[in-house]
Amino acid sequence: MAKMMVPRFKQSRRLGLNVCGHPKAMDRATKGSSREDRKLTEYGKQLLEKQRLRAYYGVMEKQFTRYVREAMKAPELTGTALVKSLETRLDNLTYRMGFASSIRQARQMVVHGHILLNGEKINIPSYKVNVEDTLSLKEKSRDIEEFKENFQNNFLNSYPYLEKDENNFSAKLTRMPEREEIPIEIEDQLIVEFYSKLI
Repeated sequence: MAKMMVPRFKQSRRLGLNVCGHPKAMDRATKGSSREDRKLTEYGKQLLEKQRLRAYYGVMEKQFTRYVREAMKAPELTGTALVKSLETRLDNLTYRMGFASSIRQARQMVVHGHILLNGEKINIPSYKVNVEDTLSLKEKSRDIEEFKENFQNNFLNSYPYLEKDENNFSAKLTRMPEREEIPIEIEDQLIVEFYSKLI
């Protein structure tokens, strides 16, 4: 399985955005460390936004292009459809629900079978989670202190489209998220413009 293995903090500083979610990721960021600090062409701005969104979700280029193609067929705005489909990936929701401290850790948890979807083991990070689906921590995995602490400490960090059950170490996707509810600082339209010339 291909995955992004670049240094997370360095990548965040280069993109000028905390794409890994770590509170210290931008501590060493200085003026000139980000590509945004230079004068960019229109193409350069579009490319930067595309790379930021890819980095947020840890998706490789080939797979990301497939997401864009699917979003272009959606009835809503292409940029909105793209972000929503990325947001409802199994690894991302594992992270959002508080089971993991980062998307990288969430992906690893999914691959190693720690996360159950509606009681079934699914080890595909890109698996699309549907409304009313429930994610839970496998019974044996609840004894792992790190996973238990992640979920309990992140319990207050909630999203309006997720419903958490602390006692059962589970959470449900109650509805599709609205674009403004997804905490991603991206200009979706620039990404759509970038791909409209290629697809």
